[in-house]
Amino acid sequence: MSDASPRHFDAPRAQPSEPLRRFLQVARGAGLRVSAAEGIDAARAVDLVGYHDRTLLKDTLALVLAKTPEEKALYDEAFELYFRRAEFAKAASLDNAEAPAHAGQAGAADRADETGSSGPAPLLQLLDSDDRATLASALESAARAIGIEKIRLFTQKNLYIRQILDRMGLREVEAQIAALRASGGADDDERAQRLSARLERLRDAARDHVERALLLYGRAETEQLRERMLKSARLANIDPSQHERIRVLVRKMAKRIATRYAIQRRKRQRGQLDVRRTLRRNMGWGGVPFVTAWKQRRIEKPRVMVLCDVSGSVAWVAQFLLMFIYALTEVLSDIRSFVYTSSLIEVSEILERNGIDAAIAQVTDTMAFGTSNYGTSLEDFEAGWMREVTSKTTVIILGDARGNDTDPRTDIVERLAQRAKRIVWLNPEPRSAWGSGDSDMYRYAPYCTPARVCSTLNDLERVITDLLDRAR
Repeated sequence: MSDASPRHFDAPRAQPSEPLRRFLQVARGAGLRVSAAEGIDAARAVDLVGYHDRTLLKDTLALVLAKTPEEKALYDEAFELYFRRAEFAKAASLDNAEAPAHAGQAGAADRADETGSSGPAPLLQLLDSDDRATLASALESAARAIGIEKIRLFTQKNLYIRQILDRMGLREVEAQIAALRASGGADDDERAQRLSARLERLRDAARDHVERALLLYGRAETEQLRERMLKSARLANIDPSQHERIRVLVRKMAKRIATRYAIQRRKRQRGQLDVRRTLRRNMGWGGVPFVTAWKQRRIEKPRVMVLCDVSGSVAWVAQFLLMFIYALTEVLSDIRSFVYTSSLIEVSEILERNGIDAAIAQVTDTMAFGTSNYGTSLEDFEAGWMREVTSKTTVIILGDARGNDTDPRTDIVERLAQRAKRIVWLNPEPRSAWGSGDSDMYRYAPYCTPARVCSTLNDLERVITDLLDRAR
C-alpha cells in the first residue's frame, strides 16, 4: 500500500502539466495576458477538477485566465480550438480526447514515441482493427514527438503531416499495401483497398491536426508579422479593409508609450535622496532611515497643440495622429486639436464630446478633401489662438506643406516659433519630394525642431516617444 500510494498520487499531478502548458502557450498567442502566477493558479485548478468534465474545465480556467470581456472572447476561441477533436477521434473516451497526455493512453503510442515503432508494424495493426480511438491517441503522440508546437507558417503543413505519418509507421504500411497488391490474390487485394481507405482517412486526420496546430501555435507569429508589416507600411497605401486593424495598433502603441512615460515620470518626480531631511525625520530612531525624504521638483506635463491637414491623402495620417494624441491624454495635461484645409478650426470639443472614432469621422466629413491653403490656415490660427501659445507649448503640425502656389506665410511660422517651446512638423511625403512642385517644406523647415518624415506608424511612434522623452 505504501509503495502504490505515491505512484497513484504523483501521476495525476505530473501528467496534466504538459497539455496545460501547451494550452497556456496557445492562450498567450491568442492575445491573453497570462502571468506566471496565473499559470500556477491554472495548474492548481486543473489538479482539482481534472480533464474529464470539459465544461467544468473550461469554466474553471476561464475564472483564472480571462479578466475582461475581450479576453473572455479570446479565451473561448482558444479553448474550443485547442480541446476540439475531429470526427476521426469520436470513438475515444472523453478523458482520452481531452487529456491526451494521461497515462491511460500510453500503450502503443508511447512506445512509438520512444523508438518510432513498437512491435511488428503497430500502425498496420491499428489500421487492420480500425481502432480509431487508439489511432487518434497515436497521432497526437507522434505530433508531440516531432514538435508540432513549433509550426509557424502555412508552407510547413505538408512537412509536418509527412513527419507525423512517418513517425507512426507509414513506410511499413505503404510497403505492406504494395506487397498485397503485388500478390494478386483476391483477399489480399481487398485488404489492400481497405488499408488504403483507412490510411487516407488517417492522412485527412493528420492534415486536420496540423492545420489546427497552425491556428493554435502560429497565430502569434502571424499576427506579429502582420503588425510589423502594417507598422512599416505607408498609411496612404494601406487597404481600407486594414484600417480597423491599424486603429487597434494605434491604441496598443499609445497605451504602451503612456505606461512607459508614466513610470519614468514617477521616477523623476521622486528626485534625489535628501540626506539632511531624512536624518531629521528619523532622529527618534537613532538616525536609522526608516522614513526617507527626497528632493522633489515639479514636473510639467507637455502642453500640446496639434494642427492636422485633412486634405486628400494626408487625411488618413491626420486621423491616426489624432487617435494617437487622444490616447495619450493621461500623460499630456493640455491638448488642443485643430484641423485645416483652406481654413482652420478647433476640434478639441468634438473629440472630447463624441469619442475618438465618431469624432474623427465627424471631423473628416466636415473638413476633409478640401484644397490646402497653408497661408490662410496659419492666419486663422494666429488670429484665434496665437496668444495662447507659451514657452511651455509644443506645436505639432502635420501636413505635406503643399499650398497650391499660395502665399505660405512663413512669417507667421516664425512668430509661432518665437513663442512656442518647439514646432514639430510631420510630413507624410518622402524627403526627396520636399521642395518639389508647390511644396513649401524647405521654407517652413528652418523654424521647426525637428521637421520629419511621418508616413508610417513606426514614424508616428518615434515622434511621440521623442516628444515625451524631452518633456521636463
